[in-house]
Amino acid sequence: MSTPDLSVIVFALNEEDNIGPVLAELRQWLAGHEPSSEVVFVDDGSSDGTADAAAAALEGMPHRILKHATNRGIGAALKTGVRSAHGLWVTFLPADGQIAPDAIGQLRRAALQQGADVVFSVYEDRDDGLYRKVLSAGVRSLIFLVHGVRMRSDGPYLFRRPLFDPEQLAADTFFLNFEFPIRVLGAGTPAGLVTIECRPRRSGQSKSTGPTRIWGVVRDLVDLRVRLTKEALTARRRAPKRP
Repeated sequence: MSTPDLSVIVFALNEEDNIGPVLAELRQWLAGHEPSSEVVFVDDGSSDGTADAAAAALEGMPHRILKHATNRGIGAALKTGVRSAHGLWVTFLPADGQIAPDAIGQLRRAALQQGADVVFSVYEDRDDGLYRKVLSAGVRSLIFLVHGVRMRSDGPYLFRRPLFDPEQLAADTFFLNFEFPIRVLGAGTPAGLVTIECRPRRSGQSKSTGPTRIWGVVRDLVDLRVRLTKEALTARRRAPKRP
């Protein structure tokens, strides 16, 4: 098989009831809009039949089914997916049906039109409640304060595959969705932005445990700042000295 243009990572935890319809919708959209594509499905430690349902839904198209023995987190699922992805470009979708496959089209068009190597997405008119809005604004302020990066990113993002190094990214939790943008934006990578719709879940309850505690985010942001500083110092020591 030739190298696909696009890899779509779908990650799930106990989504047996949702995954068949979600993957059927994605499969139909890819056939009509991204024929040179593959799906990498990551089951993040489900205790139900999620992986089997995914395998049945994807049969007959380029795909891989990967399974964690235990629940390791969104960040770990994304890293597992990227390690196995063959596409020149990579994006991802959750398995709850909240993000329609057409969001992939928005990301792809923005990459072309905006000349971007990574494209982020924000949600249109999503009512997260006052607490989450205040928390989100606080996190963005912290990111700018600690890392000097103005970051807007709510949902899936699209990136050239070499930009995402799973061995460099430390977070296995949702914090990876802060760490990766901070790294690429801090490096000056050409970036784009789109606004997408966020639909209600098809069924079931969110696996999220609630808003991330602000002090936990502070700790992770500071830890990342320390790691980035160490990486920069190491790179400087290894750089050839000028005569």
